[in-house]
Amino acid sequence: MDLYRIILVDDEEEVRKSIIKKIDWNAAGFQVVGDAENGEEALERIEALEPDVVLTDIRMPYMDGLTLAEKVRQRFPSTKIVIFSGYDDFEYAKQAIKLNVTEYILKPVNVEELTAILKRIKANLDEEIEQKRNVSLLRENYRKSLPILREQFLNDLINRRVSGDLLAGRLSEYDIPIAGAQKWVVAVIDIEPAEQKEGKELPLHQEADLIPISVMQIVEEKLKDYCRFTLFTSNLGPESGMTVIAAIDQENTQTGLIDVLGDICKETRKILEVPITIGIGHRCTDLLHISDSYKAAVDALGYKAIVGIGSTIYINDVEPGDGGKLAFDSRDEADLIAAVKFGPQEKIEAAVRRVVDRMSDAKVHFRQHQAYMLSVANCIVQLIQQYDLDMAEMFGEGRDYADTFSVIPKMQKQEEFGQWLLPIALRMNQAMNQERDNTMKQVIKEAKQYIQDNYQDPDLSVEKICRHLHMSPAYFSTMFKKETGQAYIAYLTEVRLDKAVELLGKTDDKTYVIAAKVGYQEQNYFSYVFKKRFGVSPTKFRGAK
Repeated sequence: MDLYRIILVDDEEEVRKSIIKKIDWNAAGFQVVGDAENGEEALERIEALEPDVVLTDIRMPYMDGLTLAEKVRQRFPSTKIVIFSGYDDFEYAKQAIKLNVTEYILKPVNVEELTAILKRIKANLDEEIEQKRNVSLLRENYRKSLPILREQFLNDLINRRVSGDLLAGRLSEYDIPIAGAQKWVVAVIDIEPAEQKEGKELPLHQEADLIPISVMQIVEEKLKDYCRFTLFTSNLGPESGMTVIAAIDQENTQTGLIDVLGDICKETRKILEVPITIGIGHRCTDLLHISDSYKAAVDALGYKAIVGIGSTIYINDVEPGDGGKLAFDSRDEADLIAAVKFGPQEKIEAAVRRVVDRMSDAKVHFRQHQAYMLSVANCIVQLIQQYDLDMAEMFGEGRDYADTFSVIPKMQKQEEFGQWLLPIALRMNQAMNQERDNTMKQVIKEAKQYIQDNYQDPDLSVEKICRHLHMSPAYFSTMFKKETGQAYIAYLTEVRLDKAVELLGKTDDKTYVIAAKVGYQEQNYFSYVFKKRFGVSPTKFRGAK
């Protein structure tokens, strides 16, 4: 295992050098990646070097060890902290415990004691990592989570959030026996209130939470000898949310499935004295489009007020014309928008292919095809306007572009529509990525300007800038470093010191005045930071000019 990273913080250079020299760090399982003279400097180092352990003195100028520990706990909660102190003070120890400090030891630091502590910390770090990597433990946790993962996958499937490249693998992994069918049908089961009979009540009715389990057992028992199926609780449909996806093969039929589901309704009423209503959707020939069958099953349940409860309601009986609808619904729209916005190209191609395939699968009049294509085009136009993209450039119309209606002639054939849609979607994705880059550059430019305008503020923190920019500190810090090559604190320090140099050259202000003008409340810390960068104190720097 690689050596763990440690930073040493103490205001006495001799102490730091002595500890670094005396300890056999490699033998203890560590490497010293940096050191610092005070808490302020340590925070910069911690942000840049990302140590596993911070070993810090408790008494230091500018920021003491306890304040440093508090800030590290807030920003880097997984980092281990060891505090050493020359003062056997119970209050210090109590605060250290409150801050969840790993170890609290007294100076002078004993080599054997510190080595033992480091080895103990290493053992704890090893154990934490081993637990996270432990294959047997992960497998056991996975096994326990499998029913939850399976249910989540099936919900994603009926909500069209599963990609084709994942489908077969997930069905096998979660032991869902519905792959490779000729077609699929969804049935949604709605459990009605238990029937009240005068002078008689089943014990089961007093345990309402057990009724869905009893219904599930009856459904499984009746269906297992007829077809391959999966039964799960959906979080999209009616309150009871019990959903069946049944596979129709050569050995069975959709009509036969409806008969079995009807028998389940009768059996449940007879045995449990609980009526159930089952909505049955259209057949589906592509499992990736099973959401259409699910939606139709839910729609079928909506006819309970007309048909009555306690039996099956097949969508084709109440809304004749299987496959007679072609609509670009909210899920289709969300899929296409997500692919265009975030890519990559493979996902965009797959999303466009699904849009075009929907037209191939639907046996509808050409006018419905046209309405569907116009809905897709409208979605694209709205996205272009939302991101303020160049309409002509996105449509590839160049100087001859007139208006959005120029796309309509290209919608006479569905294959031509697919050839039109894909390049537009790819151009939009490229333009959006560029726009995001430009936006981030603009945000960083605004942040730099904010620093230039407010560097005098001693409380100018990442959090304060982010409130101004309406961004999260973690994302801002990452993007700021990526764009500028510097951490925020390092950049702010550079700005302040450059301003200090300017004031030292142009004014006769005292050092403490200049320190305050560039955002340092403590003159000593200002002098320390100044000397660290320029090699001399502010006073000597001015004298040398």
